[in-house]
Amino acid sequence: MDRSQKAAIIEGMKAKANDASIAVVTVFKGMTVEESTNLRVNLRKAGGEYQVIKNTLGRIAFTDSKHDVLKDQLRDNTGIALGFDDPVAVAKALSDFAKDSKTFQIKSGSLDGKPMTAEEIDALAKLPGREQLLGQMLATMNAVPTNFVCLFANMLRGLLYALKAIEEKKGAAA
Repeated sequence: MDRSQKAAIIEGMKAKANDASIAVVTVFKGMTVEESTNLRVNLRKAGGEYQVIKNTLGRIAFTDSKHDVLKDQLRDNTGIALGFDDPVAVAKALSDFAKDSKTFQIKSGSLDGKPMTAEEIDALAKLPGREQLLGQMLATMNAVPTNFVCLFANMLRGLLYALKAIEEKKGAAA
């Protein structure tokens, strides 16, 4: 690999790392090609990607980037998972894959530049996803006007019952 190829790899990784909301360093030693392909497919579905690059190139790419805290973690057989849309979905995909695989491990990560341990990434994976959180927020926002309408309808219903009772009382008295 010549110098221009290395520079292109570094610039590509730096651009992707700066665009990513989450970056996770993993150990892939002993993984089969099939497992690696499954991991890449799962991460792509979750809005992320998985790359294996030379550690020295990765350190250079992560230096002075959004996920600068990860540059010292790039040792041995490491792969980098980047998530662009929903960091929870990427964390879930990695966590689920790590549970099923005997060799794959999550080392550490960075969420918008803040360092995370493997345990924190697993905790992030247990949170509800973006779509579920949006649904919960919409349901909460919709509950206030719905409750107001029900309360107002009950007040009117009570008034109507009182007027009906007065009408029946006057009709019976006449």
